Amino acid sequence: MAKIIKNTTPRQDGFYMPAEYAPQEKIWMIWPERPDNWRQGAKPAQAVYAEVAKAISVFTPVTMLASARQYQNCRCHLPEHIRVVEMSSNDAWCRDMGPTFLMNNQGERRACDWKFNAWGGLTDGLYFSWDADDLIAGKICELEGIDRYRLGNFVLEGGAFHVDGEGTVLTTKMCLLSSGRNPGLSKKQIEEKLCEYLNCEKVLWLKDGIDPDETNGHVDDVACFVRPGEVACIYTDDSSHPFYREAQEACRFLEEATDARGRKLKVHKVCLTKKPVLMEGAETIDVTGEAVERKNGELCIASYLNFLITNDGVIVPQYDDENDPLALHQIREIFPEKKVVGVRTREIVYGGGNIHCITQQQPLPLKQENK
Repeated sequence: MAKIIKNTTPRQDGFYMPAEYAPQEKIWMIWPERPDNWRQGAKPAQAVYAEVAKAISVFTPVTMLASARQYQNCRCHLPEHIRVVEMSSNDAWCRDMGPTFLMNNQGERRACDWKFNAWGGLTDGLYFSWDADDLIAGKICELEGIDRYRLGNFVLEGGAFHVDGEGTVLTTKMCLLSSGRNPGLSKKQIEEKLCEYLNCEKVLWLKDGIDPDETNGHVDDVACFVRPGEVACIYTDDSSHPFYREAQEACRFLEEATDARGRKLKVHKVCLTKKPVLMEGAETIDVTGEAVERKNGELCIASYLNFLITNDGVIVPQYDDENDPLALHQIREIFPEKKVVGVRTREIVYGGGNIHCITQQQPLPLKQENK
């Protein structure tokens, strides 16, 4: 039976977070349905979630969580080999509300169950309430029989950090130092918490993300580790692009950075969309007073970096933009050993995220990997 671990930390117990490019056992997702966040009653978003799940399932088993009222609809939209489990939620961002899985050198697994408050709580969160979302990590651990560390007094989301599995954490000051998360903690204290619970030695602090009004600047839209000593980063030379400054600053910072093992990082540049992606169809989103209202013409956070690395595949956003083929080409060059698959994900972007945001990987136990 899964239990909550008290009085120790992952570092003390010898557990660490593997990198995303480590072998994975399965991917978790949550079926969207909020009519006050998703266009047209979430039906277009559901179709895209299904396409993402099917693309992932070629490489890694997928479990989709769905509410009781949406279970049958979800089941009918997915092939039989994708597991569907009934579970309540407030929205559908499994990266942020799901558990952060850990492993030790004996192949045992545990997880971090961070406090979730909808990216800022009553300060600047995106919806209220978030109580069902904050229970999801614990429920997944119960299903899997995985013990967890519950951090009920530390707010964090999975999209706010990347790790290299070798002691380095990548994050942004904009996000982790935001007033709606852990205002009582200093930057040093937050850094110590990350290192203690992810079992890392060095935190690389990018200054800003590109979505201050959504997640306060999650790093998974900006940069990620692609293998030890190497990162991918968004980039553009177009000074009129809305993400130009953030992309330039992130690349410069990473090109000068070293990881926890002292390696100077190799930086792979990945293009941005040629044209900004703007919100459309907001008039079909319900206005309830329980979620931040979306409006036509607002800038959407369209980043090709919000991809998922999963075993022998990489699932990459596509936007019907002129730079879609270039992004796929660049990412194939970064991952020559993997199959790179594009999925059209504008509908997810309209809801505030993308492929990485809606997925959470569960690492493969070492004892299985070595068989």
